[in-house]
Amino acid sequence: MDIPTVIARIRNNFPEFSELASAQNYADELNIKVSPQDFKHTCLALHKILPSPVMMLFAQDERAGEGIFRINSVFVDFKNKEWVMVSMDIPPENPCFDSLAKSIYSASLFEREIWEMFGVEPKGHPDLRRLRLHDEVWPKGNYPLRKDFQKVEPGDLSDYKFSRVEGEGIFEVPVGPVHAGIIGPGHFRFSVAGEPIISLETRLGFSHRGVEKIFEGKSCLEAVRISECVSGDASFAHSLAFTQAAEKIFGIQIPAAAAYSRAIFLELERMYNHVNDLGGIALDAGFSFPAAYASVIKEVILQLNARLSGSRYLRKINAIGGISIGLDETKKQMLLSSLKELKRDFKELVKILYSSVSFMDRIDTTGVLRKKTAEDLGVTGLVARASGIPTDLRKYFPGVYKEAKFRMAIQESGDVLARLRVRIFEFEESCRLIEEFSGKLIKGEEIKVNAELKGGSALGYTEGWRGPVLYWLKTDTRGLVTRCKIVDPSFLNWQGLSYAVLGNIIPDFPLCNKSFDLSYSGNDL
Repeated sequence: MDIPTVIARIRNNFPEFSELASAQNYADELNIKVSPQDFKHTCLALHKILPSPVMMLFAQDERAGEGIFRINSVFVDFKNKEWVMVSMDIPPENPCFDSLAKSIYSASLFEREIWEMFGVEPKGHPDLRRLRLHDEVWPKGNYPLRKDFQKVEPGDLSDYKFSRVEGEGIFEVPVGPVHAGIIGPGHFRFSVAGEPIISLETRLGFSHRGVEKIFEGKSCLEAVRISECVSGDASFAHSLAFTQAAEKIFGIQIPAAAAYSRAIFLELERMYNHVNDLGGIALDAGFSFPAAYASVIKEVILQLNARLSGSRYLRKINAIGGISIGLDETKKQMLLSSLKELKRDFKELVKILYSSVSFMDRIDTTGVLRKKTAEDLGVTGLVARASGIPTDLRKYFPGVYKEAKFRMAIQESGDVLARLRVRIFEFEESCRLIEEFSGKLIKGEEIKVNAELKGGSALGYTEGWRGPVLYWLKTDTRGLVTRCKIVDPSFLNWQGLSYAVLGNIIPDFPLCNKSFDLSYSGNDL
């Protein structure tokens, strides 16, 4: 959809607009600049026209140079393979804007984040409790993503106010934030009437590290390594999204061999995580043998990763301009040979799972997230596809995936079984894709080009194994990061889990939770 068409459709839906300015920075990015009074109308129009949830909503502190705060909202137009960013400038004297949350639920958490990190208030937001800067330890009036923030100043502390479900026979059951095993910290508060769950409130932020602040002032060449640490089980996807944003700013076209190799490593990351989740679902259903079998398959993939790249979790591969480690003929043959064994073992694992009547009965109709609910929440990635929403960046922004005739997994029932089936299909599809991409690698091809650092801003994105990983990056003339906004798919999908468990019993929560398998660290940032 070209710029005049987008603006014309916005005006047709909301004729009260005063002025719309727009620019096409990149082939896949449309930027629309609006006045503060038109920002909400524009976002509502795009939400309706495209249609799209709010994929990103974030602030910039531009007071030093331009004397303003800037608010940006990003939508995705799958039909026309384009990202649409709506921006407005607001004065710093009384920084606020009209909240979108009551009309577009997917904007809610982003607005809470802007309020706690920048002190820019979304007026009319129904719930401005903090997400990461916990009230018990972080004094009021401290906004760490403002440029002039130096250290935490003393101030008032308070207690977090949980939502309460009241009535005769209602019990609250708190779980966490410390859990058994090695999973991250999160507090889950269940309200139950007898056995069924009637409400689940999730409180996260316990692993908040100030990641977006850490990026500031770093060279893009250095910051790639930081991006790998945002969410450890999606290291490659995060570093890939970051490098793609930087490469757009610097005007870099990566070599074909690098693009194919990146796709291979991205699919390997998807494979080891998907088989890990199949084992986790089996274990939480009390089916220990396939859980152990899945852990063996995962370990084989991790060892393969190490032999191919020197890193079990695929770190230090991505670089600005391509990749640092190529796949020579010996590695390629090792990869293809390992895939044959992996496909055989995975087929046996799936057979074991499907042949168990008790296991299938346990996961069928458990933890249902209906399509309408998922759409309203803005749920993305694997969870969305299991609820019948056809969303996968590999399909709509394909790159090299177009050559391989990528096939998207889709299920309709939205339960644990559907999410298991999506994982099974995607594991098998990843094997096929890797074979396709390996066949396109030519001996001696260039895998990296040099980067000329400069200033600019751009959106980088990739379909990680959980869903879309997004990085909006701004650099100065020296190539130093001045703002890095990150969205892991877990950020919106945690809300989906709270709805999926309703009507289930508490012993089924681990099963539902593992079928989502969301990232604490990717959410907490």
